Amino acid sequence: MEMKLEVVMLPITNVDKTIEFYRDKIGFNLDHDIKPGNGMRIVQLTPPGSSCSIVFGTGMGGLASPGSIKNTHLVVKDIDAAQQQLVNKGIDITEVDDMGGVKYAYFADPDGNSWALQEISVKSKPRN
Repeated sequence: MEMKLEVVMLPITNVDKTIEFYRDKIGFNLDHDIKPGNGMRIVQLTPPGSSCSIVFGTGMGGLASPGSIKNTHLVVKDIDAAQQQLVNKGIDITEVDDMGGVKYAYFADPDGNSWALQEISVKSKPRN
C-alpha cells in the first residue's frame, strides 16, 4: 500500500503574520489563500521542492494549541548554506549540530511551532 504525506496542519494565532513568516522569510510557495465563507480562511504553502505542504487558517476547528507542533523536519542538501540563508533573513536559528553524519539546525515560527533543518550525509544500510 502506498501512502503519501501531503499536508501538515499548523495551529497558529495570526494568519497574515504566519504567511509573511513562511512565504517571505523562509521561502515557501503560497499555493492558495481562500475564504470559502462563514469566517473560514484556508492557507496552504509548500516548501520549494517538497510534495508536502503546510495548511493553517481560521474557522477550521479541531486544531491543537498554537505552537504545539514540534520538530517538523525540512531536509536540505547543504545545511550550512540553508542555515546562513535563514540567518540573513533574520530568522533566529541555532548553529548547525553534527550528530555524526546527520546535521541539524533548529528554528521556530512566530507561534512556537518548531522546525529542524536536516542534512543526511551518511547512507544508512537498508533493513532486511
